[in-house]
Amino acid sequence: MNPNAVLDFLRDHPQFLEDNAHLLYSSPSWSQDGRVLSLTERQLRTLREKNTNLERQLRDMLRAGTDNDIIGERLHRVTLAFFAARDLTTTLAVLRQSLSEDFQVPCFAVRLWATPDNTTRHIVECLPVSTEIQEYTDALDAPYCGRDVSGEIKSWFDGARALGSFALIPLRTRQTFGLLALASPDIQRFPPDMGTVYLTRLSELASVALERYLAF
Repeated sequence: MNPNAVLDFLRDHPQFLEDNAHLLYSSPSWSQDGRVLSLTERQLRTLREKNTNLERQLRDMLRAGTDNDIIGERLHRVTLAFFAARDLTTTLAVLRQSLSEDFQVPCFAVRLWATPDNTTRHIVECLPVSTEIQEYTDALDAPYCGRDVSGEIKSWFDGARALGSFALIPLRTRQTFGLLALASPDIQRFPPDMGTVYLTRLSELASVALERYLAF
């Protein structure tokens, strides 16, 4: 029989199910193990599955909320430390410590191409950067995550061949003046589809903190 014909019949005869309610409780269906299930058992099983899925989603949401709170607290802590820094060297030290201890980033490098004077040229973060890297960084609208980075950027890290993923974060306020590069041996640490909201926030905080000691 055509299922549509059954539906049409039930719509035209709404009293049928009330007069034959026993059919709802005795109509059999088959379980995966071959056992016969009544419609009621099947509905209960479906409800249990839905409830299990909802509980799993709730746990995931709570876990994500907790993780976000932790990241927010760490960003707040580094913000206060940036405020307390009184020079470029100290600000860079705060950034390095936060990346290493708060965010557990195994490898990172900073390069700045706007400096106040030659007195900072001894700082590794102020070593010369090619025009290509500067132009590439300036063209980034958001942090880049993935495995495809230039050889020049890889040269900033010891043992670059062992690194599996990177996050490239532009440093900019009025204009782009540097690049923060994060790296990890784990190819899943900075995957291409990674969310970059917190990376962007870290970029904004670091950019404002560093800009105070740079000349354009």
